Parts: sequence; C-alpha cells; structure tokens
Amino acid sequence: MEQNHIKKLIESAFSVRGLAYAPYSGFSVGAALLAADGRVFCGCNIENAAFSPSICAERAAISQAISAGCREFAAVAVCGGPMERGAGEIDYCYPCGLCRQVLMEFCPPELPVYVARSAGDYRRHRLVDLLPHAFSAADLSGGGVGGCGC
Repeated sequence: MEQNHIKKLIESAFSVRGLAYAPYSGFSVGAALLAADGRVFCGCNIENAAFSPSICAERAAISQAISAGCREFAAVAVCGGPMERGAGEIDYCYPCGLCRQVLMEFCPPELPVYVARSAGDYRRHRLVDLLPHAFSAADLSGGGVGGCGC
C-alpha cells in the first residue's frame, strides 16, 4: 500500500474519532476500513450508560461496510486516546479482542492493521498476528484446531 494512501486512511480514522460518543470513559476511538474496491468505511466508538450495548469504532466501520454490501477489505487504520488529546498526543490504540474477532470474520488474515499516533507515526501489523489461532467457521464444522465451545 502506498504511503499517501496509508496517510489518508489514518487521517480518516482521526477525523471520525472526533465524532465519538464517549461521555463515560472519555476515550475516543476512530477506525477507517479500506474496502478492496477503494471505498472507505469509518466508525467511531459509541458508549452507553449500560456499557455492554456500547460499540467499538472497528465494529461500527464493519457494520457500515456490510450494510453497504461490501465484503472485501484491504486495510484498517485505528487511532484512539483520551478525548482531550489530539494526533501525536496519544499512544497506539489496538483493536480490542472482540473487534479483532469481528475483523477476522470479514477480512483476510493478512489484512494490514495500522495503529496510529498520527498520520506519520503508525505501526503496521497483520490481523493474524494480532489474533493468532482465531475462532472461525472451520471450527464450527470440526475442521479447526480449537474452539471456544460457546
């Protein structure tokens, strides 16, 4: 992926981070998911006083993409931190375990995951490295190695 495309994807994540609804934790997160066809789907975290109905930025982006009929993805960028801190003032924010599992459901294991402090300060990982031994459809058919049994 070209450097200018990575920068634009990360900038999209930072832009939508500003729309996060995080009155309880004060921790805002933005995610930008690049579809294989070039479309970008963005999501931000949306908290709820009951906590469990809250949705993470990555799952919000996936939900938008799936609702638009998109099923093939090329990369995702994630940024997050305390609401009062901007680009360069936050640490790298990795997808939570639940988001990693949802990304694995719809994305290739080799999907580049960019976690960013700013558009120029980021780390690149493969999804499979962030979620080794993921539970998948193969586990449901008995073809997998493990399984959570839930």
